[in-house]
Amino acid sequence: MTEAPTAAEASTAELVRRATEQMSHLVRDELALARAEMAQKGKNAGVGIGLFGGSGVFLLYGIGVLIAAGVLALALVMPAWLSALLVGVFILLIAGVMALVGRARVKRAVPLKPTETVESVQADIATLRGEENGS
Repeated sequence: MTEAPTAAEASTAELVRRATEQMSHLVRDELALARAEMAQKGKNAGVGIGLFGGSGVFLLYGIGVLIAAGVLALALVMPAWLSALLVGVFILLIAGVMALVGRARVKRAVPLKPTETVESVQADIATLRGEENGS
């Protein structure tokens, strides 16, 4: 039975084959990491954009209610307009909260590039070149 040669006994061709194989695995792993990171950032952006859209709908309803409050105020000059005004302000508060949450989610997704993967690849390249990490 032949045993696999140790690193000291391995031929140059064997070492090159191992290095090529390891580089191939490294590139595949880095691409998988980039794909996963971009999917997460895309999901955050999508949720943020959806919340912005939802806040726009609530803003539209709030404006409609405030307009109705103005009409009721002029028509009745009694408590009916006050209730409409309170509902309108409440809807606008909901829209404001949704807009702030949506803005925070979109900020979390930007920039739309796989920053963690880029740093990992740069560290891999530095390792291959024999440079020290963290300088």
